[in-house]
Amino acid sequence: MKVTDTLVQCLENEGVEYIFGIPGKETLDFIDSLSSSKQIQFVNVRHEQGAAFMADVYGRLTNKVGVCLSTLGPGATNLLTGISSAKLDHSPVVALTGQAALGRQHKDSHQYMDIIKMVEPATKWGVQIKDAQTLPEIIRKAFKIAQMEKPGPVVVELPEDLATQIVPIKPILPTSIPVSIPILESIQAANTLIKQYKKPFVIIGNGAVRQGAVDELQPFIERLQSPVTHSYMAKGVLSKDHPQNFFTFGFNEKDEVLAGLKEADLLIVIGFDFVERLPKEWNTEKTPILHIDTLPAEIDEYYPIEVELVGDIKQTLRVFNQLDIPSKPWIPSGNLQKHIKQSYHIEEKKIDSNLLPLTIENILHIIDKLSSEKTIVISDVGAHKVSIAQTYQPKNPNKFIISNGLASMGIALPGSIGAKLACPNDPVICITGDGGALMNFAEIETAKRLGLSFIIIVLNDSTLKIEQEMMNKKFGKSYGVTFTNPDFVQLATSFGIKGERANSLVEFENIMKRALKNSDKIVLIDVFSKKLIAISPLF
Repeated sequence: MKVTDTLVQCLENEGVEYIFGIPGKETLDFIDSLSSSKQIQFVNVRHEQGAAFMADVYGRLTNKVGVCLSTLGPGATNLLTGISSAKLDHSPVVALTGQAALGRQHKDSHQYMDIIKMVEPATKWGVQIKDAQTLPEIIRKAFKIAQMEKPGPVVVELPEDLATQIVPIKPILPTSIPVSIPILESIQAANTLIKQYKKPFVIIGNGAVRQGAVDELQPFIERLQSPVTHSYMAKGVLSKDHPQNFFTFGFNEKDEVLAGLKEADLLIVIGFDFVERLPKEWNTEKTPILHIDTLPAEIDEYYPIEVELVGDIKQTLRVFNQLDIPSKPWIPSGNLQKHIKQSYHIEEKKIDSNLLPLTIENILHIIDKLSSEKTIVISDVGAHKVSIAQTYQPKNPNKFIISNGLASMGIALPGSIGAKLACPNDPVICITGDGGALMNFAEIETAKRLGLSFIIIVLNDSTLKIEQEMMNKKFGKSYGVTFTNPDFVQLATSFGIKGERANSLVEFENIMKRALKNSDKIVLIDVFSKKLIAISPLF
């Protein structure tokens, strides 16, 4: 059997459903082998960056490994941004790349770059297959590493001369990743620690959602009765109206909840990734930490650990909930919860929408009103991301997707394709600025060809707003942050999808209602306004 035939068998063995990528000379044998698969669909995209973003979001939403493909050289370098985003946001991804034949890798050669060296800082593991006999072991290891906590991307490179070899090898059956939990004495020590303090504050990070620990978190929080805040990527664990919900914090230096964290005498940090925000920025008082996560905490002066529970978060909390968890109800001063709601414009104003301005916050209120518990919102990067991260409250966890660690513009549109393939029955709403939109706009053709349906909202103000705000703050002026845009409605039409323009909030709401009714179509809404700014301060 040809090596690429075995590679396809290995991928089928791992449960792969989709591979996102672009063929090239060095991957043609693999594509030919893939054409015979009854399980795996190859999604031919328009740019490899989009392929990596699709794999990233697909992996986040399914907890399976997202797979993307490129040829050597420029194909592989195009993957790098999406791979880097998956690394920092801990998304399970395996990237397959072609490579020059082994016999020409020791000298300058057409399109040859050392891909494995190039991707080393952006991956959990990168490997070139040098011996075809090792392929089953390498693929099994790649998928295991990609899924192990903390998840991330792996790159596997196949030189073109190995692809055509005939070898009698078979896939290695997957095995489940072992689950470990702290010993009971450690969990009891953590419970004793909580009893010693009067004002614990719970911080929930992306890892708690990633580990599927929400059902265990909620009774823990209910019994503790202390205030709770989420990282941007962990939103949805508590409902918007939950009495202990103190909403979110991220990279904004004016995050209102920081005042509450300063009042606390113990921080219970559950599944928080440092990439979400460094402790120096939210634990200036060096308050003692109860660390609950899958890995030991990084050493950090502003993260002083009292007790550390390392292991599967879901199982750890399940054992914790069997103990006599002390009730520690307290309320931060200054009516903080109400202040956060007002500052972040979390609650919709009860006035006629004809009188409301076309702001990002008001747009989000309409989305919240019209969306269901299954709705997935994907935000691109820009000024709107800060407002969305603060204002929008998803009805369930893992229903709000952003590029937080790398914060890469261009993720939202291809990410929506990954989301729709991962959750075909869930409504998907893509919110992007005009800067991020045009970075991967060509993937609309991919979505249309696949017969997918979702809503694309383009916030059109011809400005890189967040950079403009930062320059104005630093220099008192801005430069190089404005541009002109195409007619997005006509551009949408040229791709064969419906395009509509909203010049007011009422128009936007009416278009959204029509778009949600036409749930089998892709609809682009051009929200056109030079005054489309966030009410909430960006910095």
